Amino acid sequence: EQKPFLGVCLGAQMLAKYLGAKVDYCCHGSVEIGYHRVQQLEQGRVLGALPDHVFQWHREGFDVPHGADLLASSKGAFPNQAFRYGPAAFGVQFHPEITHAQVNRWSGGNPVRLMMRGARPRHEQLSAHLTHGPRVHDWLDQFMKRWVDGRCGG
Repeated sequence: EQKPFLGVCLGAQMLAKYLGAKVDYCCHGSVEIGYHRVQQLEQGRVLGALPDHVFQWHREGFDVPHGADLLASSKGAFPNQAFRYGPAAFGVQFHPEITHAQVNRWSGGNPVRLMMRGARPRHEQLSAHLTHGPRVHDWLDQFMKRWVDGRCGG
């Protein structure tokens, strides 16, 4: 419909699936929980200056839909981290909206998840949020302003 859409984590997976891409668990049983490194690709400049560490909380990932542009990736179990479809539909695998209270609640209420391969320990998640959270929030504020103003199109 060429309407603006921003899918975050599950929302990105739903957008990818709607566009015909595969959404599935990692073949090695890994997760991404806590702050993980991502790399912005050249075509990802439409996102603005994406920080190199973002908060993750997922067991599933997605393939890049046909006709979409991969904007950010990682070398971990889930290489596809952000994509754009058309001029205004974006999907990000990570949680740029996460707050310190949410990190505390999610990591404190899911001890079984924290034992999975790829999960960062709770204390590391809380500490990393103090380091990376402000940069991610600044990026999200700038991206949202540009996106709402229609300045993220290709």
